[in-house]
Amino acid sequence: MKGFIQTIKNIWSIKELREKLMITFFFLVIYRFGSYVPLPGIDVNEVTRLLAAQADSQQGLLGLLNSFTGGSFNRASILALGIMPYISASIVVQLMGLAVPYLQKLQKDGDSGRKKITQITRWLTIAICLVQAPAYLTLLQTQLLPYSGGFASAYLIDPGTFWFIVPSTIILVTGTVFTMWMGEKITDRGIGNGISILIMVGILADLPRALINAFEIDQTGGIMFLLEIIGLLVVILLCVMLTQAVRKVPVQYVRRAQVGSSSYMRSMTDSVRSYIPLKVNASGVMPIIFAQAIMFLPATLIGFVSDPNSSLSLFFQKVADPFSWQHSVIFAFLIIIFTFFYTAITIPVNQMADDLKRNGGIIPGIKPGKDTADFLDDVLSKITLPGSLFLVVIAVLPAVAHLFGVDQGLAMFYGGTSLLIMVAVILDTIQQINTYLLNHHYDGLMTTGRSKNVA
Repeated sequence: MKGFIQTIKNIWSIKELREKLMITFFFLVIYRFGSYVPLPGIDVNEVTRLLAAQADSQQGLLGLLNSFTGGSFNRASILALGIMPYISASIVVQLMGLAVPYLQKLQKDGDSGRKKITQITRWLTIAICLVQAPAYLTLLQTQLLPYSGGFASAYLIDPGTFWFIVPSTIILVTGTVFTMWMGEKITDRGIGNGISILIMVGILADLPRALINAFEIDQTGGIMFLLEIIGLLVVILLCVMLTQAVRKVPVQYVRRAQVGSSSYMRSMTDSVRSYIPLKVNASGVMPIIFAQAIMFLPATLIGFVSDPNSSLSLFFQKVADPFSWQHSVIFAFLIIIFTFFYTAITIPVNQMADDLKRNGGIIPGIKPGKDTADFLDDVLSKITLPGSLFLVVIAVLPAVAHLFGVDQGLAMFYGGTSLLIMVAVILDTIQQINTYLLNHHYDGLMTTGRSKNVA
């Protein structure tokens, strides 16, 4: 504890780091405050009460969106859409970069190209918001209607009028743009990746309430609650291992040097050993996000089935339930597929092989060029399979935890996208803080001053 307190003092003693932390904290406070500001014409207390009566609003993709926005989605806040439209736009631009020559050219143009891609992502974010905002307002009306007996109890004005839809759409779009701006400012002037930190803070906002609920319903004198906390810490440790694990591929760089006097020059070769760190989970949380987007389809298809008691409708209901075994099996299958797909399109083994050849680097025992690309692809395929299986375990753990009696709110923190995002963002932020500490000759937050990779 004494060492930890000294580390905090060291962090506070570095002026630049202190200013960055204060700027980050300032924007996070504004973000959390904005998540409680309701849209004009809505009684936020009544909306919260009505939506709390619906178990479905906390499940599936809607529950994920609400978690990412720190509850803003269910509170009908001006930041209800949060940063998710920007995330969607970034994914679309990234995937289009594989097929659109113009974007491929921008990716190779360095700083100027990145600025243009960022600008394209911003405009695409606004376009997505203009679609999602009216859809969100319509969804809100649909969710409230069966539970309120009409709109009078939740809305101060008629939700179907022009004077509600248009201003609310403009406010929701502005809220997302403002959130995007805060995220970029945190990245530029604060500490860590701003967009990721905003998502993490939104997720963590639900953790205290989940812990309190789990403690209140515990009827074993706190023993079950203690076991749940220990289990959560073990899962977090597994997520850290999954995020940091790499396969080190040895690389040898050969360089030539001239030695001796001008009359007796001779050439000598010197080799420098290095390695290529191939991540076991190179795709991050993207496979889970893609899989969850598809798993939301059964809930949509239920509305198109004429007989709600038919076997097809019951099957869709089971698949849409995130705590059913049917959902877990299909979810796991999709995660494995998307892990291989996303890894294949984001890790350019051919380009890596060309860069090695151009810089005089070789993998011992492997010929440069195509053989190197094939070798890297083979290694990547071998480590992606266990990585995807590990990702499946993390993704379905909430359902397993709920099966063993863990409260639904706390069970959602036992894995899935939320936990992986929190772990990845915290590790990245710690690494940046460590850099500042080590540059000023202080010990880092970790024992060695840097995060270790698990081979």
